[in-house]
Parts: sequence; structure tokens; C-alpha cells
Amino acid sequence: MMFENTLAFAKKMDAHDPLRKYRGEFHFPKVNGEPVIYFTGNSLGLQPKRTQKYIDEILSDWSELGVEGHFHADRSWWDYHELLAAPLAKVVGAKPNEVSVMNTLTVNLHLLMVSFYRPTAKRFKILCEEKAFPSDQYMLQSQVRFHGRAPESAIVEVKKREGEHFWRTEDVIAKIKEVGDELALVLIGGVNYYNGQVFDMETITAAGTAVGARVGWDLAHAAGNVEVQLHDWNVDFAAWCSYKYMNSGPGNASGVFINEKYHAKTDIPRFEGWWGTKKENRFLMKPEFEPMPNADAWQLSNPPILSLAPYLASLDMFEETGMAPLIKKRKKIVAYLEFILREMDRETKGSFEIITPEARGCQLSVFLHGQGRSLFDFLMENGVVTDWREPNVIRLAPAPFYCSFEDMYRFGQLLKQGVSRL
Repeated sequence: MMFENTLAFAKKMDAHDPLRKYRGEFHFPKVNGEPVIYFTGNSLGLQPKRTQKYIDEILSDWSELGVEGHFHADRSWWDYHELLAAPLAKVVGAKPNEVSVMNTLTVNLHLLMVSFYRPTAKRFKILCEEKAFPSDQYMLQSQVRFHGRAPESAIVEVKKREGEHFWRTEDVIAKIKEVGDELALVLIGGVNYYNGQVFDMETITAAGTAVGARVGWDLAHAAGNVEVQLHDWNVDFAAWCSYKYMNSGPGNASGVFINEKYHAKTDIPRFEGWWGTKKENRFLMKPEFEPMPNADAWQLSNPPILSLAPYLASLDMFEETGMAPLIKKRKKIVAYLEFILREMDRETKGSFEIITPEARGCQLSVFLHGQGRSLFDFLMENGVVTDWREPNVIRLAPAPFYCSFEDMYRFGQLLKQGVSRL
């Protein structure tokens, strides 16, 4: 498609956007009385307007039914989390029995490590990407130390090549083969938070499995953003947050995937709690744990219903659209944003550089040459909500549910103003 850097072209694109109605389904912050251009769905998605109704339903049931809401609410709390499994499975390419919702992301990664990081004298190393998200780094380091190992010898980082801003799949595969039968676990962010790169999860999973390692993925920046087929790719486990592209609210509940091949393993190690025991026997208060025959066996406590309600509200929209139309628009709107950026870069004589490779989702990371934090501040003051990362990068994530092509055009004009003034 031939793009044009004009308001008329952007409006034409919006007029033909089959998802355009969903923009009106979200609350937008305002600056100077006008809705912002919101580029931080990769950090916290906007609030769907229908969220209020879902939360109010829980509060109403609580006030009218008290404890009986567990069984007699229209959406009973007893099995409320089960309502999320089928739609969430479609988002991450899983079977409904392989998905559950519980806790928060890093808590779930720690819990999953109990099952899937089982170091031995020979096979004890973990492979991850260089400069993974800090929470993943801390989690991996603490897990290794918990097992009596030194992070320096147990954690293997795949580095980018000198002078490049992205990882090459062949380098990841080569490192997996190099570590070989010492490799216990591969755990990488499916989409890198800093440069927005989408890793070749299928190929890397196959390579890790081939050397006898377990393979898991942190999908914090991938779920609801890019195509994921966890079951078909034979991934062992995964976890993700729900508040970025899935718009469930700040710090909200996390999803987990556990491949069904592990569900029938009665001897699999895991931390266990009351809510993971068989549903039909839960109130018999038996002293022995009888695991649920699905991913719910990894649950510990009864789910936080007030947190699940916004997640369910958002998932209902994903059910309405399906992932394919969202991905189709995402590709088009990110391509248009890239076109706008390159036009502005040409007009401003090389003031910034896109460091996100072609393997990407919603995010374009832009390295600023010269302007630095002052340009970021100008954009924020003028209604562009974006994200700053040291040393000199702004991250732009036009989420397809609520970002428009006109937003991309308007952003380009503001960017040009900011560069010319600073």
C-alpha cells in the first residue's frame, strides 16, 4: 500500500477500518481538553467503558448475596475464573484446559519454575536474552541461588551482535546447541520490552526441546499483541500479565499456560493450594491434595473476583473481534507509523532512528539523536502519551483496539514541531 502523510489520507484509512467502532469503547485521558494520542498500551492499556459494568455486577452481588455470591450470583464466583479460560486460550493459541488465571506475572513465573526448572548436577543452566526485563532477571537469579548455584555460571545470556539493536534467531539456536545437555531451561520474553522485537518462538522452542531442555515464555508484551500458538508449538509453559494489550487494569491478574502433557503427571513437583484440588472434592476438606485435571491444578487460593471482572470485560471484546483482525490492523497501523516516522526523519535530517526490527508487534522503539528527554517532555505536554527508556529511547505502541490512523498523522506533526523547537 502506498501511504500518504496527509490528514485526508489518515481519515480515509480510519473510515475503512473495520475495528473503528472500538475506539469509542475506551476512556481516553485528556490534555488541554482533548483526548490524548495514546502510545503506551505496551505498559498499561486504556480502560474499556464496559469494565465498569462488570465490576458493578460483582459489587452488587456482594451487597445483595454476601457469601452466597459464590454459588448464586449470575456469574458465580466459585467458577468465575473458568469463564476466562476459553476466550483466553484463543488469544494465546492453547486449549482451554491448558490456561488458568491467577496471581500476578512474576509470582506465576516463580511458581512455574518449581515445576519446570529442576536442575541436576549436569543439567542446570538457564538460557535467556541479554538484558531481559529486570523482573525476569531478578526472578531467574533468585531461583538459581535458591538451588545453590551462582547466577554467573548458571544463567546464559544470548547477546546481540556488535553494532546491532536486535537478536538473530540463528544466534539463539547456536547458543542452545552450544550449551547442549547442560541446558535445563529456556526462558525468554516473547516480545522484547525494549526494542519491540518478536522472537521466533516456534523455532526456539523446537531447538530447546531438541537438546532436552524445558522451554517457557514470558508473554507480557506478546499476549493480545502478536500471533501465539503455544499448544501447536509444543511450549512447556508460559505466563503473561493482563494489563498491557489486554486492557484489564493496573497490576491485574496474570494468565498461565501449562501444556496438557503435564496435567496427568501426578508426580510433577509444584507448590499446591486449596483451589488447585479437585473441584468436586474441595469442600470435603481432605488432607490429601487431588489435583484438578487441567492448568487449574497450579492455582493456590480462590481467585480475586474483583480483579477478574475487568479481565473478562476485555476478553469479551477479544471474543467479538478475534485475534486475526486485530493483528491485521496492527500490521497496517504500525507500518503507517513507521512511514510517518521516516518522513519526519527525512524532514528533520536524521534526528532519530527506529531500532525495532521487521519481526515486531505493536511497538516501534525510536532512538533519539540529540533531543533526548526534552523531546519526550514536549510530546507529553502536547497530548502524546509515550514511554521513555534510558538512555535515549521512546517506545511507541499504537494498540489496534483504540489507536487511529489520524493519531499517527497528528503525532508526526507534533514530532516535527518538537524537533524544530528543541
